[in-house]
Amino acid sequence: MATLVPTPHRPSTPPDGVRSAVDIVLVDDHAIVRQGLRSILEREKDLRVVGEASSPPEAMAVVARTRPQVVVLDLKLSTSSDTEGLALCSTLASAHPAAAVLVFTTFLDEHLVLQAVRAGARGYVVKDVDTSGLVRAIRDVSHGESAFDARSASAMVRGLHSPQTPSASQLTARESEVLGLLARGLSNRDIGGRLYISETTAKFHVGNILRKLGVGRRAEAVYAASKMGVI
Repeated sequence: MATLVPTPHRPSTPPDGVRSAVDIVLVDDHAIVRQGLRSILEREKDLRVVGEASSPPEAMAVVARTRPQVVVLDLKLSTSSDTEGLALCSTLASAHPAAAVLVFTTFLDEHLVLQAVRAGARGYVVKDVDTSGLVRAIRDVSHGESAFDARSASAMVRGLHSPQTPSASQLTARESEVLGLLARGLSNRDIGGRLYISETTAKFHVGNILRKLGVGRRAEAVYAASKMGVI
């Protein structure tokens, strides 16, 4: 985050004839990150931070109340999951299609970028991007365009060209845990309770498992995994 050290705030109001500011909600579990981002973004005359959240429930409430044009979203929102933000991204995209989700995170690999796009993200930027890159990405997604920094774009291209043959090796550690609980017949709610994640997050992981194993039902996922020797 060295490139995102805030500089002194300069209040600004768009001059006459200039369109109103883009309303933004920041979703990150670290208050210091949100504060730094707010200080940086509010230096821009056409950007305005209207809300902050540190968890999925807070994010849903803040977005419903403020109706922003852009949600800047980290993927890691708790210690229990590195990608809880993916489930939130999907929920936001479904419930608030007018709000463009821009993923802003430290995590970068081809599968993760593709998952974010499939979950409804309109952009993906890693946290070591310079300030101008982040501001440009926010403006782009607010205009209905896509926004990826150079490394995210390359990762997405690699993901699109990677082999798509179903393989248990594509499962993350968390997905393997979920699969094991699926094999025991647990519901999404029960899986969430066992792993200390939300039911929505558990459902999202189950969806990823089905997709990665190339099946359409939970029972088929368990059968496929048993044939692969995973469970």
